[in-house]
Amino acid sequence: MGASSFFLQSDYIFFAFLAPILLLLLLLLINQRNKLVQSKKLPPGPSKLPLIGNLHQLRDLPHRSIQRLSDEHGPLMFLQLGSIPTLVISSADMAREIYKTHGFVFSGRPALYAAKKLSYNLSALTFAPYGEYWREVRKIVILELLSAKRVQSFQAVRDEEVALMLDSIARSSGPPVNLSELILLLTSNIVCRVTYGKKQDGGEDKSRSRFHEILHETQDLLGGFCIADFFPWMGWLSKFNDKVIEEHLDPRRPEPEHEDLVDVLLGVQKDSNQSIALSNDQIKGVLTDLFIAGTDTSSATIVWIMTELIRNPSVMQRAQTEVREAVKGKERVEECHLPKLIYLKSVVKEGLRLHPPAPLLVPKETLENCTIEGYNIPAKTRVFVNAKSIGTDSKYWKYQNEFQPERFLDSSIDFRGQHFELLPFGAGRRGCPGINFAILVIELAIANLLHRFDWELPQGIRRQDLDMEEAFGLTMHKKVPLCLVPNPVAL
Repeated sequence: MGASSFFLQSDYIFFAFLAPILLLLLLLLINQRNKLVQSKKLPPGPSKLPLIGNLHQLRDLPHRSIQRLSDEHGPLMFLQLGSIPTLVISSADMAREIYKTHGFVFSGRPALYAAKKLSYNLSALTFAPYGEYWREVRKIVILELLSAKRVQSFQAVRDEEVALMLDSIARSSGPPVNLSELILLLTSNIVCRVTYGKKQDGGEDKSRSRFHEILHETQDLLGGFCIADFFPWMGWLSKFNDKVIEEHLDPRRPEPEHEDLVDVLLGVQKDSNQSIALSNDQIKGVLTDLFIAGTDTSSATIVWIMTELIRNPSVMQRAQTEVREAVKGKERVEECHLPKLIYLKSVVKEGLRLHPPAPLLVPKETLENCTIEGYNIPAKTRVFVNAKSIGTDSKYWKYQNEFQPERFLDSSIDFRGQHFELLPFGAGRRGCPGINFAILVIELAIANLLHRFDWELPQGIRRQDLDMEEAFGLTMHKKVPLCLVPNPVAL
């Protein structure tokens, strides 16, 4: 081989080796340029650190940190939470845009690790990915489990549990009572009886502590900003659900007073006309979803409203006067009285405005790319709707941080997802299907607490000193329990 042939062959080998590398570098540069161009179209947001993005800017209460950032960067804000692109919606106008104009795109759910474990691999309605399974389960929940007729069928359960709570308070006769604990017990007993057909097993104190421990741990894990490596109580909860299903399938089971939600789901499972065949794990996912959603959010809302009432005595007095005149000397407020309590309903709306049960709602995930206000929103972006910010937006609410139920007396604004300035239960396809159930429990409990007792703060505590700190979690609980002194009223 001559020298020239050798060098020609060497050049060929060199360029044959180099060409793919050059092509790869060119593609990487083009890709990087496209990303850079795309990033310029993202909504505004704070500057990011390598790897962690904006995670360092989220403090103990993410909804508060996010609200402060949104005040600076606007109601459509982009964050990078580690590797997760995140969009934050903080105004009624932006909420209207995503729910009305881009409802389908914003109907996804991120597959949170905690949610997978809790909901039997995303079998629950709340966390199920958008698709055929979700549509079928939603239909079952709305038509079979939480229809107006079904909710009404559980009136006796609500009445009995409210009466037991009132009697428990009356027996305390003097010292402050822990209303936070009593109200959580009330809502968990109602939801357990409605869902499972019975109260919690194992004795009141043992079951109370176990179920309430589960609720608090669950809300911490579902807050969306923490990673759970294991769930020490999941095995216990799964066994509980297994036991309940086994008892309901036992042919020797006594005839129940009413058909509970386990009965309904097992009936759906057996129905050959259904377009979906529910597995036992899917039934357990739905049951767990109903229990946690029905218990925790309602109890948190009642506690916050009672807290605001004790801080605003003129509002409490007006609500008490309305309730006592409507009931006219009866021992308890019944559900037939609730439609007459117009001011009380305004109190509940105002409580939900200032203290939405889940201030960031349940996180969403975009199903595909879309454009809002000229900004590019990529597919698989996690989305938080800040219901707390929306409910205190000065554009729509005067004296937005004050508790003023009167603002709703001559207003048509409601919380059912049609008015985007008030979204405590979300809106659109993924809006909460249990609104009717929750509101009945909330109104009935508050009306009876106001009817049966006059309330005072413990000695030495002033209204202006009442602790209003919030606890971390998906549901926004009052961090310090609400303890008040009940004074029975002669009926």
